[in-house]
Amino acid sequence: MRRVMTTPSRIRIVTGVILFIGFLLIVRLYYVQMVQGDTYQEKARKQYVYTSQDIFDRGTIYYTTKDGEKVGAASMKSGYVLAVNPTMITDAAAIYEKLSTILPLDREEFIRKATLPNRTYVEIEPQVAEDKAPAIEALDEDGVQLYRTQWRYYPGHEVGARSIGFIGYGDEGTIERGKYGLEYAYDDVLYRDDTEMSVNFFAEIFSNLGNLVFDTEGQKHGDIVTTIEPTVARMLDRVLIDTQAKYNSALTGGIIMDPQTGEIRALNAVPTYDPNNRADASIELFQNPLVENVYEMGSIIKALTMAAGLDSKVITPESTYYDSGFLELNTFTIKNFDGKGRGTVDMQEVLNQSLNTGVAHIVGLMGHKRFREYFTNLKLGSESGIDVPNEATGLVANLESPREVEYATASFGQGIAMTPIATVRALSTLGNGGHLITPHLVKEIEYADGTKKEITYPDGAQVFTPETSETVSRMLATVVDEALRGGKVALPHHTIAAKTGTAQISDPSGGYYDDRYLHSFFGYFPAYDPQFIVFLYTVEPKGVEYASETLTEPFMDLTTFLINYYNIPPDR
Repeated sequence: MRRVMTTPSRIRIVTGVILFIGFLLIVRLYYVQMVQGDTYQEKARKQYVYTSQDIFDRGTIYYTTKDGEKVGAASMKSGYVLAVNPTMITDAAAIYEKLSTILPLDREEFIRKATLPNRTYVEIEPQVAEDKAPAIEALDEDGVQLYRTQWRYYPGHEVGARSIGFIGYGDEGTIERGKYGLEYAYDDVLYRDDTEMSVNFFAEIFSNLGNLVFDTEGQKHGDIVTTIEPTVARMLDRVLIDTQAKYNSALTGGIIMDPQTGEIRALNAVPTYDPNNRADASIELFQNPLVENVYEMGSIIKALTMAAGLDSKVITPESTYYDSGFLELNTFTIKNFDGKGRGTVDMQEVLNQSLNTGVAHIVGLMGHKRFREYFTNLKLGSESGIDVPNEATGLVANLESPREVEYATASFGQGIAMTPIATVRALSTLGNGGHLITPHLVKEIEYADGTKKEITYPDGAQVFTPETSETVSRMLATVVDEALRGGKVALPHHTIAAKTGTAQISDPSGGYYDDRYLHSFFGYFPAYDPQFIVFLYTVEPKGVEYASETLTEPFMDLTTFLINYYNIPPDR
């Protein structure tokens, strides 16, 4: 027997369907109005201002303040394109005089464009700010046109420019794509398809959600949140600029990072550029030398050699050796920086006085194989995994040599070369308990659909024991307390573990220059539970020989700033 549905049952079903549809409508309206309100407003502008092309759009790159607030590092700025229709202009000079009171325009170029024959559209200024548009419209000049547009804007200007990067025309023609830095590395996330939206609101509610979140290939769009702290980044830039100017160096760079997690608070090099105005910038300025260039780092590498010796138990801080001032290895002579011997000294003095013979002695005790294993485990010849493009690998082939002299020179940072970022990763093991971390600039992706993805970076290998980390940190803190500038720069309430490095720059024709140096400086603090590691280097400073002379004040300026800015409590 066929069951017949009663009228009340039908009513309940219909009511349920209506309620369900109503619920979907409310959810979708909430999404349209709240989650995607800004996007729809911009799309609306496109519908009624532009008729021939879409307004360019792209996801935002954010800095993150120490309090967790997001601040734009790369965003979209709304404004207008100023164009003219030469067929409607009868007095170009008169129009120029009026416009020039509102915008800085080149008179000769304006008149040339405004009088081009057989042209109905010629762009004069592609980026006119919102507040200038009313004054231009008030002129009410025939042939003067304003079209709404958007463009990429970098509020920080030079701050972190070598890491943030910029966008430019892609292979597709006029589509803007990331070219350098994070703009390039996360281009697939930041890029937004210019697909037109339907003007039918209700059809859009039910049918077009995907167009806002995914491109035609299914890539999810969104914004990226970096670990860069804008105030810290500005401070680093100021210190780099001052150092560069003082010593007329070829290049000066720096990194400020959390050695426990690999989160980078600031990373830049000068000279640099403003990504908002790149007309006079060279390709070299767009590249990131902290990631793409390798250098022989000099004596900061002695700290890693000392840690390897301690960890392998061939030395203790109290171990001694006789320093005659030089060593003869494979017909080569290795000398201390001043050529002088100190007699019988302990390992603390090797760091205090930066003795080349001392770290070469440690390598001799360890043997080639064991020394090579430590430096290989520190990944000095590998990429660090940092999330910006074009990372170079280190040059450590000398660690495969059968000759003793290659290992001796490697122990004090000559004959092997690595990127600054790989160097900082290795040096972080000295203070963080002995494990490798992954340096990174991005911590989160915020997708257009309201979801978020936290980017995780697992720890790497345990290279040194925690006991070794603590011991070498104590030794490096003693360097600051007693040896660096005679202990005059030590802070009374905070321990700092640090080491300077001075390396001769290699001559492409062979050997090393006698008068060209790379100065480096690293330090972390508080020494036994560091929140920051600071790395600085300057290439070919003029009129000075040692890194202790060029980089001590810049390092201490940054250290004092970070301690005060983050209110780091005293540890002694």
